[in-house]
Amino acid sequence: MTRRLAQVAKKVGVSEATVSRVLNNKPGVSEATRQSVLSALDVLGYERPTQLRGERARLVGLVLPELQNPIFPAFAEVIGGALAQQGLTPVLCTQTKGGVSEADYVELLLQQQVSGVVFAGGLYAQADAPHDHYRQLADRKIPVVLVNAAIEHLGFPAVSCDDSVAVEQAWRHLASLGHERIGVVLGPADHQPSLRKLTAARAAAKAGGGELPDEHVARAMFSLEGGQAAATRLLERGVTGIICASDPIALGAVRAARRRGLEVPGEVSVVGFDDSAFMNCTEPPLTTVRQPIEAMGRAAVELLALQIGGSSAPTEELLFEPELVVRGSTGQAPRA
Repeated sequence: MTRRLAQVAKKVGVSEATVSRVLNNKPGVSEATRQSVLSALDVLGYERPTQLRGERARLVGLVLPELQNPIFPAFAEVIGGALAQQGLTPVLCTQTKGGVSEADYVELLLQQQVSGVVFAGGLYAQADAPHDHYRQLADRKIPVVLVNAAIEHLGFPAVSCDDSVAVEQAWRHLASLGHERIGVVLGPADHQPSLRKLTAARAAAKAGGGELPDEHVARAMFSLEGGQAAATRLLERGVTGIICASDPIALGAVRAARRRGLEVPGEVSVVGFDDSAFMNCTEPPLTTVRQPIEAMGRAAVELLALQIGGSSAPTEELLFEPELVVRGSTGQAPRA
């Protein structure tokens, strides 16, 4: 206890007696000093005394599934900046394979008495994944916002890019170029954004007077290697246009085509999703569907700030319109 008092006092620049008065909820300390002491406890990793735990820190957890996909650092930059403008400090929590899990991060954030949590990609999008840690947050009445499609019944505010519109745009683009054998590379079968994309792809095919056969649907991990493996299967089945659920998957599809001696876009056209950093610098530059990251990130923080301020936030999902960005990876369908 004495060591803790000394560390906190040094961090804040006050006496140990002042820290003791704050920890024991005694009078005689200014509100500014009191808040500084409580913040120092959070930063140093100490639990607040029981009687003070109802007062949360000005910290917000930002939980991401990875940083290798450039879309997640982009979201982190926007959300982190918007949080700072609200006087909130983001705590970045990035999962690693075999490392700290999403549930572990939630436990750590609860210990730090965070004001809220923003999830940008996570297990909430997978129906078959564990969701107990989300219920734990709900039970503790911690403000939460989810970015991109979640399973039903979690009850948190959410902001999403409209996956259906994204696929419609990509499908119409490829169809306008004469492609008739179009395939899609999606995430796991229980992944909600991928389910929405699949439904939209089937509807788009039907609207064009055709159908999307099951052999033209491939599943992949959200990585370049996963995209390459899935696209290879589609190319073996004769597709000439491939719509992908992420930009890294699309880059894998381009590699798959080249490994088979096929030209992109001369013989195979590829469309990504996200328009993450440097997609205009690839060879060829990637045609993709852009997520409105800036608008989505700021909306997520506004919804969180409403909850932190004691107001209710709408639980209906806010859908944001994507934008097709045509570059060099799509072209006229090859003549039969």
